[in-house]
Amino acid sequence: MKRLGLIINPIAGMGGKVGLKGSDGIDTLKRAIELGAVPEASEKACHSLERLTSIKDEIEIITYPYDMGENQANKFGFTTRVIGQITKDKTTPQDTEKAAKQMLDLGVDMILFAGGDGTARNVYNAVGNQIPVLGIPTGVKIHSGVFATTPRNAGHVVLEYLTESPKIEIREAEVMDIDEEAFRQDRVSARLYGYMQVPYERNLVQSAKAGSAKGENVSMGSIASEVINSMEKDVYYLIGPGTTTRAIMQVLGLKYTLLGVDVVCNKKIVALDVNETQLLELIENRRSKIVVTVIGGQGYIFGRGNQQLSHKVIRKVGKENIIVIAYENKLLQLNGKPLLVDTGNNEVNRMLSGYVKVVTGQNKKIAYKVSH
Repeated sequence: MKRLGLIINPIAGMGGKVGLKGSDGIDTLKRAIELGAVPEASEKACHSLERLTSIKDEIEIITYPYDMGENQANKFGFTTRVIGQITKDKTTPQDTEKAAKQMLDLGVDMILFAGGDGTARNVYNAVGNQIPVLGIPTGVKIHSGVFATTPRNAGHVVLEYLTESPKIEIREAEVMDIDEEAFRQDRVSARLYGYMQVPYERNLVQSAKAGSAKGENVSMGSIASEVINSMEKDVYYLIGPGTTTRAIMQVLGLKYTLLGVDVVCNKKIVALDVNETQLLELIENRRSKIVVTVIGGQGYIFGRGNQQLSHKVIRKVGKENIIVIAYENKLLQLNGKPLLVDTGNNEVNRMLSGYVKVVTGQNKKIAYKVSH
C-alpha cells in the first residue's frame, strides 16, 4: 500500500474573512474568533480527501490526532494510522513540524498538508526537499508555489501521483512567507525560505506569487483613470487589495488600505479595511460593484488575500458587477493559463467561470478566460 502523510492546520485561514490578513499567533487567533471567524481548513481538506476515495483500499493515511487529520481521514473510511500527541483544539506550528518529521522518518510516499505559507514553512523546516509534498490552499497568505490551485485539485494531483497514471513530473517549488505584522500595516516583506519537491500538473498546481514589475506605474494610472471615469452615481465600489487597485484610490486622492478592502461611493470613502460581515451590511439593498486585480504569477482574482470578498459578498453583488483590472504584462506572464477563482463555494466558482473583460488601460479591455 502507498502511504500518504496528512497534516491539517485547523486554524489556517481564519483571519481572512474577518480582515486580519492572517492567523499567525495566539492573539490574532483570539481576535479572529471574537470577530466571528470559523475554521474552514477541515472542510477544504475533506474536498481533497474525497477525490482519493476511489483508491482508499490502496493507501494508508499516516496522520496526527483529532482535526490535524484523524477526524477527516476517518470520515471517508481510509485505513488510518494516527501518530503523535497533541492538545485537542490547541494545535501549534511545532505540532506541524513534529508531524512532518515523524512522517518522513516513517517513509511515507508523500505529505499532503492543509494550511497557508506559515504551514508550508513548518513542513519545510521538518523535511526540506527530501520528500514530495503538496499543499491544500486553506490559508490567507499563499505566496508559495507548493500549493494546488484548489482543494479538489490537490486531491486530483495526489491521486495521479500515487497511482502513477500518468507519471507526474516532480519539480522544486518555492516556499515563501511574509511578516504578518508588517502585512497588517500594509507593508509586504516577503522572503524565500527554500524549495520543496512538488508533484506538478499544469493548471492544477499554482506558481509562486510574482511582484509588480518596475515601470508599471503608467499602466496602473491609465487603468485607474478608466475605472474612475466609468464610476456610477450612488453605487458602492468595493476596492480589493493590491498595488493596481491602490492606484484608483491614489488618483481619487483618498486614503486606502493596500492589503484590505475599502468601499467608495461618489468618489468618497465610505469605509476602510472592512471584513466580510461589514461588507454584507454595507451593500444590503444597495447597488454595488467589486474591483479586483490579478495576482501576478498565479492568476487568482478571488480566494487569495481577498477572502473578505467572500462567496456571500460575490453572490450578492453579482458577476455582472465585477470589474477585473490588470496591466497587460501581468496577463502575458500567465503564459496562457486562465484566471483563477477559489471562493470555497463550488456554485459561485462555476458562476464566475467563463470569460471576463479585463481592464488593461484607458479604453482598453481584454477578454480572458476564468477557471476554478
